[in-house]
Amino acid sequence: MTSAPAKAPPASALLVLAAALTTVALWASAFVGIRAAGQDFSAGALSLARLLMGSAALGALVLIRREPLPPRADAPRLILCGVLWFGIYNVALNEAERHVDAGTAAMLVNVGPVLIAVLAGVLLKEGFPRTLLAGCAVAFAGAVLIGIATSDGGLAASGGAALCLVAAITYAGGVVAQKPLLSRSSPLAITWLACVIGAVCCLPFGPQLAGEIGDAGGEAIGWTIYLGLFPTAIAFTLWAYALTHTTAGRMGATTYLVPPLATLMGWAYFGETPPVLALAGGALCLGGAALARRGR
Repeated sequence: MTSAPAKAPPASALLVLAAALTTVALWASAFVGIRAAGQDFSAGALSLARLLMGSAALGALVLIRREPLPPRADAPRLILCGVLWFGIYNVALNEAERHVDAGTAAMLVNVGPVLIAVLAGVLLKEGFPRTLLAGCAVAFAGAVLIGIATSDGGLAASGGAALCLVAAITYAGGVVAQKPLLSRSSPLAITWLACVIGAVCCLPFGPQLAGEIGDAGGEAIGWTIYLGLFPTAIAFTLWAYALTHTTAGRMGATTYLVPPLATLMGWAYFGETPPVLALAGGALCLGGAALARRGR
């Protein structure tokens, strides 16, 4: 069953902003959840569990709402989005956090919004607004400051650093592939199918998940459920909704709010007091993200 091309209904700027801010807050909490659940689950097993949980929750909503499926012509782009962003990105990021400290990861993964702005400007014809480019530059400088302040070993060339870059590239590619799909299908349907595709990509980690879940503690299992329902099912759907009503470049810049929020959440949950330089970097991220979203 496919749907006819449909134009997204109008939405207030405040509602779109609320969806974007809720998304980045939930994604920031995912960094805490990944570190906590990662004590008992390997990177691939955690990704599979998270995507299976998200797929089940979103699938139930799709059935209840009788959501129409995207047209068949969108299948290649949808598969690309699911493989890159939901599949490879999740595994690469989870594994990278095992080998690279949080500061270095913050610097490298936050190349993603810059790549989104460039790819969207070229492939989606969004252009290169001055406020977007200036905001990305300011916010990226803030992410670098956070990285320097919280880095244990510096930006050394390593497998972990390479995985962070893989995560940034697949994140950017997934967002740019997703944007055109939202002009013809609902955010819920696109998010659900992309999540299912990502889960299929992670099925080879099924034996690991089956072996690890029996030995996992209650806290790790609880965090895994949280990751599947909130940073995956809810956050990715809200992201798609907000992306429907703005440009990919500006939505990508919004994710520069994740590093300072993740730093504060790590402070609250793990008792990791952030250095003053990290707080300064957080202020730059906030200012840069606000600047990038101007002139919509």
